[in-house]
Amino acid sequence: MAKGGRISRAWVDADNPLPMERRGHLRAMGFTDFDMARPFIGVCNPWSELNPGHWHFRTLAEAVKRGIWAAGGFPLEFPTISMCEVFHNISTLIYRNLMAIDTEEFITSMPFDGVVLLSTCDKDVPAQAMALATANKPAIIVTGGTRLAGYYHGETIACSTDTQKFQWNYKAGTASAEELREVEMNGFFNTCGACGVMGTANSVQSMAEALGLTLPGCASIPAVYAQRIHIAEATGRKIVELVERNIRPSDILTRPAFENAIRVLMATGASTNLVIHLIAIARRAGVDLTLDDFDRLGRETPFIANVKPSGAYTVEELYRAGGIAAVMKELEPLLDTSVMTASGQTLKENLKGVRVRDRRIIRPLDDPLSPDGGLRILHGSLAPDGAVIKTAAASPKLLRHKGPAVVLKSLVQEDIDRDLAHITPDHIIVNRYMGPKGAPGMPEVGPTGLPRHLLRQGVRDLVRLTDARMSGTSYGTVVLHIAPEAAVGGPLAIVEDGDMIELDAYKGVLNLLVDEREIQRRLERWRPPKPAYTSGYRALWIDQVTQAPEGCDFQFCIDKDWLTKRL
Repeated sequence: MAKGGRISRAWVDADNPLPMERRGHLRAMGFTDFDMARPFIGVCNPWSELNPGHWHFRTLAEAVKRGIWAAGGFPLEFPTISMCEVFHNISTLIYRNLMAIDTEEFITSMPFDGVVLLSTCDKDVPAQAMALATANKPAIIVTGGTRLAGYYHGETIACSTDTQKFQWNYKAGTASAEELREVEMNGFFNTCGACGVMGTANSVQSMAEALGLTLPGCASIPAVYAQRIHIAEATGRKIVELVERNIRPSDILTRPAFENAIRVLMATGASTNLVIHLIAIARRAGVDLTLDDFDRLGRETPFIANVKPSGAYTVEELYRAGGIAAVMKELEPLLDTSVMTASGQTLKENLKGVRVRDRRIIRPLDDPLSPDGGLRILHGSLAPDGAVIKTAAASPKLLRHKGPAVVLKSLVQEDIDRDLAHITPDHIIVNRYMGPKGAPGMPEVGPTGLPRHLLRQGVRDLVRLTDARMSGTSYGTVVLHIAPEAAVGGPLAIVEDGDMIELDAYKGVLNLLVDEREIQRRLERWRPPKPAYTSGYRALWIDQVTQAPEGCDFQFCIDKDWLTKRL
């Protein structure tokens, strides 16, 4: 809220005849002086027919607006871009930053006193969090929720973790095309919402609640449940209160809030993509979050949510067990509960009366699924600036492994089958030039590379190294986000077939076992590849994106002196 009054009141200025055009444009849409006297509340609705996670947002937006009207506000709905990883021909990470800019500019340039933002999917939630952190007007996120689980031959299945299993079986020849078709038609894709496991979409929704950016209990409600509409309407009422009390994102997005969110990430076996997203949001909020914070908090926080892909249950079942609020209640001794939240109350107040309803799904702190959070940060001669591995989704026997490298030349399965026909389960597959600048956009190709001859032998995992990402729904012993990436001359660029590599996830080590002088000779001979794009937004991404440990944000968005340095 602007000092001396609401932004919207100054913008319409009912006592001044001169802003007649502003008032007149609102009247042209049927609004009145009575409406214009209320606080202006933006309702950000990135609905799209190219995003099934957002398919129900028209209904949710109407519920939010009902709540705003009821609380004395004036809702004004606006669109932004919308992303679903499946539909784009390039990694949607590059559009996270575009959506953040799109959303931030709408919030800051319009006369909104507060804003409610609807989002569900992998990059949409972080983009909105980045935007509201920068704009710093009173704001609340309404997440879209998870889709319902499917069933196949009596087994609960959910995309996309179970999708990967069936696809591997098909490539191995143990599942038929007819079986995949039956699963597709009757199993995975039966409602709107996020994929029903703790993949990236449900992870970022959980992140939003853990940061305090949603109302309590919002993250895990299934998309098609009536409770999802109820909490959307309640959010509409609440935002008017936040405007009146002038509670802003800067009051919520503090270092303790980010550390709480990291602990929730660890406790739920959440997506490795949150490492990138939380760092980006934190830096927009003025909090210097680093990989070391994830490593420290991960080692201290037990994994207690028995949810796929690292557990046995779906997010729908997690909701029935109490949802993210119940996970946070169990974690309460480890959390800073003094933090402010979008409810207008502290986390401690939010957690009063919350209880765990199913101990099979949310385990006690003293009887966890694992004593740590299942995520490790690696350093070494192959990752001087760090890398990430999700140990909770890896094969335990491969977490300490030494083997010869084989460099992937293509992501096409037929090429993999030909080029890697000689490899054994001891080999380490290197998939490079897939980082922020190289791909560009760090596509989710981390699990790629298993040749059919090994699949037919029953092999479902090898150590794989990449500067790319992987879907939060995926599993396997995959070292991700290696930095610096190959495209900027990181050591990953000079690995050769047959080089010995050492991985020790327990010690946080990733080393290229090649003489240091030889490494230097190779780096001196290395030349950067030509950028994939030289014009348009994609070229801007390549020019301005930071590396994974810095959140893959744009340099000009986080460096106040950027323009001075360029001139």
